[in-house]
Amino acid sequence: MPEDERKLKFMLKEFFTKNLAEIAKAEDVFRLDFGLLHRFSPELAEFLIEKPEEWFSLADECLGELDLPGPRRPGIVNLEVMNIRDLRSKHIGKFVCVEGIIRKSSEIRPEIMLAEWRCPDCDCVMQTERVANHLPKPGRCESCGNRKGIRQVSKKLVDCRWAVIEEPFELTEGERPSQLTLWLKGDLVKPGLRSLTDPGNRIRVTGILREIPKGRSNVKLDFYLDVNYFEPTEIGYERVEITPEDEERIKELAKDPKIYDMLVDSLAPSLYGMREIKEAIVLQLFGGVPRTLPDGTKFRGNIHILLIGDPASGKSQLMKLVPNIVPRGKYVSGKGVTTAGLTATVTRDEQFMGGWVVEAGAMVLANKGLLSVDEFEKMSADDQVAMHEALEQGTVSIAKASIVTTLPAQTSVLAGGNPKFGRFDPYMPIAKQITIPDTLLGRFDLKFVLKDIPNPEEDAKVVDHIFKSRFESEETKPALEPSFIRKYIAYAREHCNPEHTEETKALLKNFYVNTRKKAQSLGAPIPITLRQFEALLRLSEASARIQLQDKVRKEDALRAIRLMRYSLRQLGYDPETGQIDIDRTEGLTTSTERSAIRVILDLVNVLGKKRKEIPVDELLDAAEKEGISRDRAEDIIEKLKRDGLLFEPSPKFLQKV
Repeated sequence: MPEDERKLKFMLKEFFTKNLAEIAKAEDVFRLDFGLLHRFSPELAEFLIEKPEEWFSLADECLGELDLPGPRRPGIVNLEVMNIRDLRSKHIGKFVCVEGIIRKSSEIRPEIMLAEWRCPDCDCVMQTERVANHLPKPGRCESCGNRKGIRQVSKKLVDCRWAVIEEPFELTEGERPSQLTLWLKGDLVKPGLRSLTDPGNRIRVTGILREIPKGRSNVKLDFYLDVNYFEPTEIGYERVEITPEDEERIKELAKDPKIYDMLVDSLAPSLYGMREIKEAIVLQLFGGVPRTLPDGTKFRGNIHILLIGDPASGKSQLMKLVPNIVPRGKYVSGKGVTTAGLTATVTRDEQFMGGWVVEAGAMVLANKGLLSVDEFEKMSADDQVAMHEALEQGTVSIAKASIVTTLPAQTSVLAGGNPKFGRFDPYMPIAKQITIPDTLLGRFDLKFVLKDIPNPEEDAKVVDHIFKSRFESEETKPALEPSFIRKYIAYAREHCNPEHTEETKALLKNFYVNTRKKAQSLGAPIPITLRQFEALLRLSEASARIQLQDKVRKEDALRAIRLMRYSLRQLGYDPETGQIDIDRTEGLTTSTERSAIRVILDLVNVLGKKRKEIPVDELLDAAEKEGISRDRAEDIIEKLKRDGLLFEPSPKFLQKV
């Protein structure tokens, strides 16, 4: 052994001996803090970065000479993180650390690491080690030179998984994120760790950067990271660490009746007003209680909210801030989603994955978290259709190529859209102002409008608030810090699953029944449906969770009813009838429009008895006498033509089908 190597081995053994107690506690991998190693010996730390193969070989020798209960290997942590996009050829063979989100991953399967070969002439046994994705076969016997009949007699297998990690959103805003393939093996793919490398998880990884031929080319190369160790950096609610001090503070705050105001004040304090909307989002973060009935029917606990905003109403800013509060919170904008879109897709990867693999989209990446979708109306039609299942069932089903699977997507959705004509028009149904399918609109529990209405008093307050938020930092300091709110939500979700009492059941039932009574008269608009009733259950459960209650109380039910009324008043109010019409909020044909359609069809029947083909102008004149404006009558005629109830046998003439 060269003198330099002997010296390094002596120092490394001394370092391991110094930390022997910690090493002995570990099962198979022990965490080795790179900062600790650097403080002990900068020379050893530099040797690890520059020549990791030799460093780990020396480490195995040193650990083998120590009195340990079993084999151990070091997992390096706290190394400086590099951007994936900054990796170059000079880093090949070096030890590096990267961070990102798992985009796709293969199944865990055995791979050959080493093989033994036997010569038929002299019985000599030879060994060859795997090189990248290739296992070389000896060209001739090392003893006798024989080239024929050399066969494999044994092989060393190890469980492996290939995964693709992608740069996190905050590093690549406005740019295409770079990706890197990971090779995980041995103790990194044992059952307890598998879920941490499933698509959607954010991890920090250390390992040796290696080269591999790209496709069949012998000049083009690609990178992959031979992983030494990984740890999650963004964890779900179930892994949020809550100390006894945190728990005590949470319980104290839960007893405070002002906790709701404190949480609302902690949500985007730089944005003025929007109290009801912020309160609804707070309830969304805590969520209702998911339930599964004995027959297998599932009811979601996730709450979905849709915001429709005038320009400069603060909608986008609010939607960017909310995902930062929760684990696995994601923000995407309209067409700016990844190639997998909002749900999932199937891609082919022969080089690493060995065929077709599922690539997770934003809904799956945010499983058990929150997805904020800005510019919702600009999504592709395919993604909008695929979201139906995710919003209601909490799953994403995919059947492409050779893969038929269902992925989890238990995600709360906070969506934002802009009206087609720039500003929201209260006299026009929502379906005519935003290009979202009617069936998708119905999946949202609450819908709100952020209006920009000139008002001297309110405008002065907004401007004063902007001055304070820009120049007086204390004014926009959250009442509760986001990291603590995350712990609060995690604790409430884990320890609190409130049940409805007879009092709250009666209260919600009376509200539902009495509200629907208004639709008893023929042709009256329907003000509320069972979908809104289920939303009331979820909202009241979320309200009870905030105060860590086992039972939903009267004030929780009243809070849910107040927010539902506020939402319905904004989008369901029909100015022509002066009543709430649920069809206006869900993009369906409103009661007023249905009445007008009936009038037009009756006129078509009457005029059709006189002549087979009805002149359009004659029908419009007759509609005007019935109190329907020409513009509106023209819109209804176009709708009836699209629906196949009327057709034009010749220009300017109509006929009933």
